[in-house]
Amino acid sequence: MDNVEYKIYIDDVIRRVEKARLKVSEYHIVKIVAVSKYSTAQDIEKLYQIGQRAFGENKVQDLKTKAVELEELPLEWHFIGNLQKNKINNLLDINPTLFHALDSLELAHELQKKLETRDMTLDALLQINSAKEESKHGFMPEIAKEAYEEIKKECPNINLKGVMSIGAHTEDKDIIKKSFETTYEIYKQLDGATICSMGMSGDFELAIECGSNMVRLGSIMFNK
Repeated sequence: MDNVEYKIYIDDVIRRVEKARLKVSEYHIVKIVAVSKYSTAQDIEKLYQIGQRAFGENKVQDLKTKAVELEELPLEWHFIGNLQKNKINNLLDINPTLFHALDSLELAHELQKKLETRDMTLDALLQINSAKEESKHGFMPEIAKEAYEEIKKECPNINLKGVMSIGAHTEDKDIIKKSFETTYEIYKQLDGATICSMGMSGDFELAIECGSNMVRLGSIMFNK
């Protein structure tokens, strides 16, 4: 696919984002993170050439490989996957723009120790399991606000910027909507939070209408 075809395709995605955000407010800004986990460095470069800057990976090694391969480009790298404790140092070597999936107090304290040793900070989002699904990581909604405040207090090298969640895994739009609304309600209660990351290729319009200001789009950004 050449750049012209990419541009035509991405314009359609942007139109859909615009339509959804305007239902909220003309002042509601939504950031698109292109999830590049199934795409090559060449695919990423093509999207960069038509204006996309933020890219997300869910495996530390893949993020490292692509970040090195594309180091000449001023890209914004987001780590959106579950982070194993033995991969923390590898992630910090890359120093991503944002870590989306801080999903336990144990991980937060381990991150804090490593960050303190390196004298560095990391911007992160608290992952909320708003649909209460066993297959998903994250804090249960009932304890998310308390956990957020505890991490802010006990882990000063982690800059919590807001929250992330994945919509309920179901075809029932009402249930998906409820899971997004649950996350957004928590987000509104958090002091200083600016990012509410919700919505993927199959449900991003609904997520935006429920208050999301950051969406993680994979297949539809790369037409795969």
